[in-house]
Amino acid sequence: MKNLLTLEKKPVKGFMLFEWAMLAYAIFTLLIMALTYTKLHNPMSMLLLRFQSIMMLVALWAVYRMLPCRLTMLFRVLGQLALLGTWYPETFEFNRVLPNLDHVFATWEQQLFGFQPALLFSQKISNPVFSELLTLGYVSYYPLMVVVSVYYFLYRYNQFLRSSFIILASFFLFYVIFIFLPVAGPQYYYLAAGLDNIANGVFPNIGNYFETHTEALPAPGFQDGPFYKLLVMAHNAGERPTAAFPSSHVGVTTVLLWLAWATGNRRFFWWLVPFGVLMFFATFYIQAHYAIDAIAGLFVGTIMYFLLRFAYGNSKC
Repeated sequence: MKNLLTLEKKPVKGFMLFEWAMLAYAIFTLLIMALTYTKLHNPMSMLLLRFQSIMMLVALWAVYRMLPCRLTMLFRVLGQLALLGTWYPETFEFNRVLPNLDHVFATWEQQLFGFQPALLFSQKISNPVFSELLTLGYVSYYPLMVVVSVYYFLYRYNQFLRSSFIILASFFLFYVIFIFLPVAGPQYYYLAAGLDNIANGVFPNIGNYFETHTEALPAPGFQDGPFYKLLVMAHNAGERPTAAFPSSHVGVTTVLLWLAWATGNRRFFWWLVPFGVLMFFATFYIQAHYAIDAIAGLFVGTIMYFLLRFAYGNSKC
């Protein structure tokens, strides 16, 4: 803690790699906006987000340049982490103009398991304690990210910038996938397709239904539980019929667990593992994802971690 305000002898002059990740995503999606401008519902708000994000990036960079120390570098990282939730809803603005693919993924789910885990899991096990534990796992998503980031900042500062890049870049890579893969997830698709159809193994193609509809089934669980209420608040604040496959909740949590393992502190890693397990099962317990989304999240998250770690090691930024 005593080094928080100690001036760095060789401060970095330009943007850091985690900031370039945000800029690359902003520019890439700006190009997509130019190609789809007439079909977008809220293009001006999307342009405003990019302007505000770049202004904040420049402001935090300027503060660091005036006082180059660990604390101002932390502000730069936290600024980008705080913006992640504002970038997420935009994936819906892009893929709402594409034909929905939930019927394909629900069919694969049925072929793999012989039933719909997202439909039956919460029906078969409705115990309030079990429900709250799984909901706790799901709402621990952003707190886990903060915990891992703060651990690196306090105890592995020489790896802090690398871990920040891996976390932020993994989010943006997931967002790119979601833009081009319009899968809404069970909570939206089951309602649109009809629960009777789903229960009977019938998965109709609903086409561009979500271009004009955002209604969702209420999340299963113990409705009087504090974690369930947090889940509902988070859903109401920013959830959209998008970003189902692969599960970024499972994928990013997998990245965080790999980062925890890389600290060398096995106690820290094993403290986080139960949250990862709860997260995995919670995704389809609350009908946010199909089970195949969660399984894919494990693999995609692992691939992203090692690719981004390699990319950082070969970068000069």
